[in-house]
Amino acid sequence: MKAIIIPALLLASSIATAEEITYTIDPTHTATVFSWDHLGYSTPSANFKAINGEIVFNDTNPAQSKVNVIINTKSINTNVDMFDLKLQDTEWFNGAEFPTITFDSTKVTPLENNQYKVDGVLTIKGISKVISLNAKLNKKAIHPMAGGEAIGFNATTHFNRSDFEMGDYVPAVSDQINVNITVEAIAKE
Repeated sequence: MKAIIIPALLLASSIATAEEITYTIDPTHTATVFSWDHLGYSTPSANFKAINGEIVFNDTNPAQSKVNVIINTKSINTNVDMFDLKLQDTEWFNGAEFPTITFDSTKVTPLENNQYKVDGVLTIKGISKVISLNAKLNKKAIHPMAGGEAIGFNATTHFNRSDFEMGDYVPAVSDQINVNITVEAIAKE
């Protein structure tokens, strides 16, 4: 029994005193769902299936935390195969020339109740724009399945698609894209 308790206490102690931990995003428990208004009739949504990156979280000084995300544009999923293919064309994501979407944080501002404002640069089709995410820390603890430290957030943001040269059908189809993000990440060993 001591052989189990002592390593567990050492692990818990090292986690409690760690100032900064780098986490790898778990793409199987991470989703970026975006939605738009379609002619006033409906609010369709889509997501990306291939999301990777890192979260560097600093307990002592959360303003020193960082987020870097890479999304494979070809992993788009609208639940309509023909629309997925259309969105890969040059007038939309242009996946052949620009295979990834990236987000790199530039500033993390801690707020109350485990809330954070995360400013950063979103790059789509080689065009970079500053956006802000409203993020909430859901949980930071030992992951019962992965066995190591894990962290999870939910976040929201919005931007205008025309800023990224994807303004077809505006204003009939909304320019504003609303994004809901949930992310789970596991500490690097």
